[in-house]
Order: sequence, then structure tokens, then C-alpha cells
Amino acid sequence: MYDFIQKFHSGWAYLALLVLVVAVVNSFIGMFSKKEFTSKDRKIALFALIAIHIQLLVGIILYFVSPLGFDSFGQMSDRALRLTSLEHPLINIIAIILITIGWSKHKKLVVSESKFKTFSIFYGLGLLLILSRIPWNMWF
Repeated sequence: MYDFIQKFHSGWAYLALLVLVVAVVNSFIGMFSKKEFTSKDRKIALFALIAIHIQLLVGIILYFVSPLGFDSFGQMSDRALRLTSLEHPLINIIAIILITIGWSKHKKLVVSESKFKTFSIFYGLGLLLILSRIPWNMWF
């Protein structure tokens, strides 16, 4: 079971990151071109939100069944174990909270430029945090 969850978490990460990058780029394009916020823009942001939340759920499950997760939590002197047991989960949870706040805030806004700006800021910060804590040596 561990192998399947680990492979799913790693594979889904590519899709989740791709959709998140598309959402961030779309929000920047919308903000700078001053275009109208449409249902297509909302769906792109929603798909990114859903993909990232699925990644979070699978990651939480993996955290508790993986030998690199909760079991190695106390070994902070080992840089690789600290990344997988503390930094990666904590920073990515913060990033997902920011993305979720961005989604919630956009619903209260009326002006298209404000919606794009909200997505640009919150989804962009979330993307940067996620990229900063990916264990790149395990990806390639």
C-alpha cells in the first residue's frame, strides 16, 4: 500500500503543479491585460484548488504510512529527513492554506481586476512555497 500511495503522491504532484502554474499564469495574464473575469478563469482556479487539495490528502496519508514521514520526525540533524518529515509537510500546508484563502477571498470580490490580483497573490505565493519545499532529489 505504501508504494502505491507514494507513487500516486509523486505522480499527482506533476499534474497538481501544472494546473497550479496554469492558474497563476492565467491570473497574471488577466490582471495585466485587464480582461473580464469569466467562468473559464474561475474553473481554472477551481481545478488548481481541487488538484492541490487532493495532493494534500494523499500527502497526509503518506506522511503517516511512510518511514520518511512521522516516524523520522525527531531526527532533525539529518537534512533529508528534516525536509521530508517537517519542512515539506509544514510549508506545503501553509501554501495550501494561502491558496484556499485566495479562493475564498475571490468569491467576495466584484471587480475582475481584484479577482485576478487575489489569485495572483495567493496562488502565486502558494506556488512559490510549494516549489521551495519539493524534495527535488527524489523527483529526478
